[in-house]
Amino acid sequence: MSPLVHSPEPRLIFGCGYLGRVVAARWLASGHRVAALTRDNAERLRASGVEPVVGDVLDPASLRTLPPAPTVLYAVGFDRAAGRPMRDVYVSGLANVLNALPSHTRFIYVSSTSVYGQSDGSWVDEASTTRPTEDSGKIVLEAEHLLRSERPDAIILRSAGLYGPHRLLRQQPILKGEPLVGDADKWLNLVHVSDAADAVLLADSGAPPGETYNIADGTPVARRDFYTRLAELLNAPTAKFEHKPEPGAPNRRINASKFRDLGWAPKYASYRDGLTAAVAETTM
Repeated sequence: MSPLVHSPEPRLIFGCGYLGRVVAARWLASGHRVAALTRDNAERLRASGVEPVVGDVLDPASLRTLPPAPTVLYAVGFDRAAGRPMRDVYVSGLANVLNALPSHTRFIYVSSTSVYGQSDGSWVDEASTTRPTEDSGKIVLEAEHLLRSERPDAIILRSAGLYGPHRLLRQQPILKGEPLVGDADKWLNLVHVSDAADAVLLADSGAPPGETYNIADGTPVARRDFYTRLAELLNAPTAKFEHKPEPGAPNRRINASKFRDLGWAPKYASYRDGLTAAVAETTM
């Protein structure tokens, strides 16, 4: 078998975190060069085969020497430990990157289903009203609007809650037997990180420019059912819930059929399969 030849078309990642690392590994495995912006993880990235670009989305001067790439993945998340306001990171940081990049790049932006503010448990799709009630959702939506105004051809992936190996929602309280406070009957919308990475690769190779897509496994689950199952898989005490009404809080079910119509078929189309696999890999 002939050795793998790297593609002359590199990929550039902003936000090479939980999702970005999986996408980078997939692109590397397919023969692409991959570069990623980082503030302080250059050695870890280099060890994984990714070319580190030291910089910060909030420092425009550090973005002047970005390597050329026909495809850019923007998956910058909010790091509370960094001590920077969320709006600065999501809106100002995005503006700085857009100013630094050439306009002909294929731009894939990982957003969030937090832009939907529905609280009645209804199904929502990309045509549904985006009127978030929480500050974080409002900031995410502001970033989307900025992106659309500057790059109308960008592809926006509104991701549901990411989970997978080493990211098990509320794992520590579950293991400690602590009660989970809130409305246990509200919906969780989820997507396994492996399926989210597949979505990014499909957006790179086959999604029409300028579109917005929901990315969710299609099987919303009540918090009670999810955390009860997680406790069982972790051999933890039975999950406990301290009911606290959350009137007006977001509570919706995400329809991702628009992206499925492009050929995206999640391997983990239910939290039951995905959670079992995630716990098994986390505890290996």
